[in-house]
Amino acid sequence: MAVRRSDFAGSWYPGNEADCRREIEAFSQNSPPCPPTEKERAGGIVPHAGWFYSGKIACKVIECLQSDKIPNTVVIFGRHLHPGASNYIMKEGGWATPLGDLEIDHELADRLISEFRFHVETASHCEPDNTIELQLPFIKYFFPDSKILPVGVPPNLNSLKIGQRVAQLSLEMGQKTIMLGSTDLTHYGYNYGYTPKGVGEEAVNWVKNENDKRVVDLMVSMDAQGVVEESLKNHNACCSGAAATAIEAAKGLGAEKGEKLVYATSYDIRPDSSFVGYVGIVFA
Repeated sequence: MAVRRSDFAGSWYPGNEADCRREIEAFSQNSPPCPPTEKERAGGIVPHAGWFYSGKIACKVIECLQSDKIPNTVVIFGRHLHPGASNYIMKEGGWATPLGDLEIDHELADRLISEFRFHVETASHCEPDNTIELQLPFIKYFFPDSKILPVGVPPNLNSLKIGQRVAQLSLEMGQKTIMLGSTDLTHYGYNYGYTPKGVGEEAVNWVKNENDKRVVDLMVSMDAQGVVEESLKNHNACCSGAAATAIEAAKGLGAEKGEKLVYATSYDIRPDSSFVGYVGIVFA
């Protein structure tokens, strides 16, 4: 099996198994327990900054997606793409993590490729992508026997059709599948060329209580189209196509509502005039 390398291991997150496992266990032990749920969770929204900033949030979401039935496949929607960009997918092989390799669900990939146009990446011909890779050690830790399907989707309404179809195919194949959307929120400050409220406390409060809140509320209400439209208008989700597609996919599996587990910003960890928002959401 050809295996895609871990481009960000050792920089954005620990590069060896012992350190990676130790950090995941610290994230889990130092966060509140997962809230109870009456309905099995179908997916969620995770951030993708370096683990120092948002690893604890991504870890909590993926941990809270555990259930009695082990998923056959975890589908991860991600990538930084503009509205007119291509769709991306890996259809075979594996992706390395410090905890071991994750196998691609080639059967689900093949069926999806037969219906939609994708730029197909391989283990040796691919671009570094933190949006998906940063989730993989968590998936390997909490779902060691599951396969993955990494999918890049742009912020447009055609992506929502992909999410709907992934869910339908999963059900037709009799699979237990989890749908993850990877996105960070507002990138604010001079580093990102976005300073509508200047700098300082007013800017931080505006990002937290207005700009990020609008898109988070849409995610929680599972308004996929609204997430795309809001992000393109107000620059408050860097991968809204991934988030919206995961919402549609989770709805296709029967999810009816979202629950916000954690919201934070990089400013909370390291105050700076440039900062980024993060949210962790689960769908059931």
